Amino acid sequence: MIIKNTPFTAKHIALGAKMAPFAGYNMPISYTGINDEHASVRKNAGVFDVSHMGEFILKGEHALELIQRVTSNDAAKLKKGQAQYSCLPNQEGGIVDDLLVYCIEENNVYMLVVNASNIEKDWEWIRQHNIHHAEMHNISDRTCLLAIQGPNATKILQSLTDMDILNLKYYTFTKGKFAGVDNVLVSATGYTGAGGVEIYFEDQQDAANIIWDAIFAAGGPQGLKPIGLGARDTLRLEMGYCLYGNDIDDTTSPMEAGLGWITKFTKDFTSKELFARQKAEGVEKKLVGFEMIEKGIPRHGYEIKDFEGATIGHVTSGTQSPSLGKAIGMGYVRSSFAGIDTDIYIKVREKLLQAKVSKIPFS
Repeated sequence: MIIKNTPFTAKHIALGAKMAPFAGYNMPISYTGINDEHASVRKNAGVFDVSHMGEFILKGEHALELIQRVTSNDAAKLKKGQAQYSCLPNQEGGIVDDLLVYCIEENNVYMLVVNASNIEKDWEWIRQHNIHHAEMHNISDRTCLLAIQGPNATKILQSLTDMDILNLKYYTFTKGKFAGVDNVLVSATGYTGAGGVEIYFEDQQDAANIIWDAIFAAGGPQGLKPIGLGARDTLRLEMGYCLYGNDIDDTTSPMEAGLGWITKFTKDFTSKELFARQKAEGVEKKLVGFEMIEKGIPRHGYEIKDFEGATIGHVTSGTQSPSLGKAIGMGYVRSSFAGIDTDIYIKVREKLLQAKVSKIPFS
């Protein structure tokens, strides 16, 4: 398998990043350590290279109709400059992928942002449902994406643009000139819960180097740091945000994953009837957050047990939370065990360690 590089790979290596393959790309996992990078984002600001993500442009009079057919949320509500979190349900009530839908031009031009590991799968799924031949463009390979996250991120970046990013509302975006580069899309969707923006731009005429260097020239004196995917995972887990392939996949429904809020029954879409039945009758398993009472780190795939040792579910994500100083996780359990403060037990190396179901975001 050929491992791809992003336009920033040489920057990461030059900065001494610990690199590893992720979703087919050579990606930075950490620079100075996950805990240090995590704290930088929570308290100040950090830069993530997420150029491995996929971007599709859907255009024309049938673009919205196609999006409505393949996604669970209601994209018809989007106005120009608004974005929406959604998912692509499969025929069996599972999730092909979760994604962001950006309304570039109402009823005409949309950008879908999908997970790196699912680019080809998502493209083919959407193409199969494109019965009215909406115009589709896969711009993933030529699109750069940097996420500058943290409470001081927009203050640091504002000097690089005339766009008003200081007052950019959550799940909205704007387009303009950034660091002298034209046609840059700046959005506020976030995956860390720490505030900040994402910057999309086409990799041409050395735009990647220009923007990276400008960001660090502005932010370096203010403590802005490059951040790896390790801290991205601990940051999103503290917020209870799902990671595709861990917490949601082809076998989990949005209703089981606590994503009923992105499942709108005001339109027709794949698996609508199945989800409506789950909403009415309830589901057998639910995704919950939990914190460890006894010392131990929950890991993906560990069994979740009840007091008597019977298996009631499995861990999907887990870590030692850098901000909270305790071990936390997410996992699917039988619905009767999903109540807040319910005692559960995580099987760690043949031992059953006590945990309790907790609210998310974790605190």
